[in-house]
Amino acid sequence: MDFFISQLLNSLSLGALLFMTAAGLSLIFGLMNVVNLAHGSFFMIGAFTALSLMQLTGNFWLALAVGWVPAAAAAVLIERIFIRPMYNTGHLNQVLLTFGFIFVLGDVCRYLWGAEIRNIAPPALLDGSILIGSAVLPKYRLFVVLFGSVVGLALWWFLERSRVGAMVRAGVDDAATASGIGINVPLLFGAIFALGASLAAIGGIVASPILGTYLGMDIEILIPAFIVIVVGGMGSLRGALVAGLLVASIDTFGKAYFPDYALFLVYLMMVVVLLVRPQGLFGVAKG
Repeated sequence: MDFFISQLLNSLSLGALLFMTAAGLSLIFGLMNVVNLAHGSFFMIGAFTALSLMQLTGNFWLALAVGWVPAAAAAVLIERIFIRPMYNTGHLNQVLLTFGFIFVLGDVCRYLWGAEIRNIAPPALLDGSILIGSAVLPKYRLFVVLFGSVVGLALWWFLERSRVGAMVRAGVDDAATASGIGINVPLLFGAIFALGASLAAIGGIVASPILGTYLGMDIEILIPAFIVIVVGGMGSLRGALVAGLLVASIDTFGKAYFPDYALFLVYLMMVVVLLVRPQGLFGVAKG
């Protein structure tokens, strides 16, 4: 039973990390209709920036508060200069462009931080474990679950209850009409692109004490993040949350009980969902 509780916490913490990464990707892909294969690079930039801030200050909370800024700044430049002119050129061009940025941003990280695998220690407040019954649960993983929940609630309020969120939904539904009533749709979409990159960077910061910081972590997180948005549905925040928890649970318990078939089970789940609901669990079918 203790082993099950431990694996359940692991799956919840992984699900929170996948949600934070996939939520930004889902916003960009589902709302802006832009395929951004470089999304995982923002995850990696956030982790490396947090590493530098931890080396300079030793303050994890400072790294969490501002470590996403370089990723957001890079996203603004990339969207404004390279992606904005390609909004209406089709997904193939977007795929080729953002695939190239995987290598560009990866080389930038290699130049700035090197190729060594680094580890970030969790803050002293979250170091160690607590006992729930006879189960030993790491404090930091509990924090990741709580933090992911707070991020999810904040995103839901932003998209569903705020004025800016209403403007985003209007721009997605009918960009021409939104522009006609005074909404700056290009600026709005640029802000959403930066928000998605910031969410990925925050996910990288929070993940770094668990996963470490290393080159290649961008690709490792990108693949499950795409599975999450495909299963959950493009542009659906609720879908990103449910699918993130589902993918994380199958992956974690699969590795614990069926290690030779864990990856197969994740892809099998995705295939089954696509056969039953091609638009994803919470996606909207489009003609």
